[in-house]
Amino acid sequence: MRTFEQIRSHVANNYRVTTNEPYLLCVELSLQEGQRHQSLFMSEIEDEDGRRHLRFSTAVAPITGMDAKRALHFNWQSHSGYLAISELDGVPYLHLCENRPYAILTAAEIDRLVLELGGVGDRMESQLSAGGDLL
Repeated sequence: MRTFEQIRSHVANNYRVTTNEPYLLCVELSLQEGQRHQSLFMSEIEDEDGRRHLRFSTAVAPITGMDAKRALHFNWQSHSGYLAISELDGVPYLHLCENRPYAILTAAEIDRLVLELGGVGDRMESQLSAGGDLL
């Protein structure tokens, strides 16, 4: 996978795409036999050396009233993904993210990250929202 268009083609053929814009895709995953859903965004970013990366991100909870210590504890224990804050419709949300350089990206790695980050993001959302499924 060397271009975003190759990524777009793979993702569109294998997942339910809900947003399809230049350098931005969103897939909706159906989890727990359709009882839960999680949206996962993929976008192209460039590092300071001009190398392109694919960023995966999924919103897990609004940060209002959230204990930052729990989030930092998760970051420390996480084997994949990191937590960040980004706004959705003007509301700051905690996001689970992962970046992969295009140079090492394969279709299998995209599939693995979609399923892993989507599942972990949904479990975090469930824990942080008392079982809610907002995203």
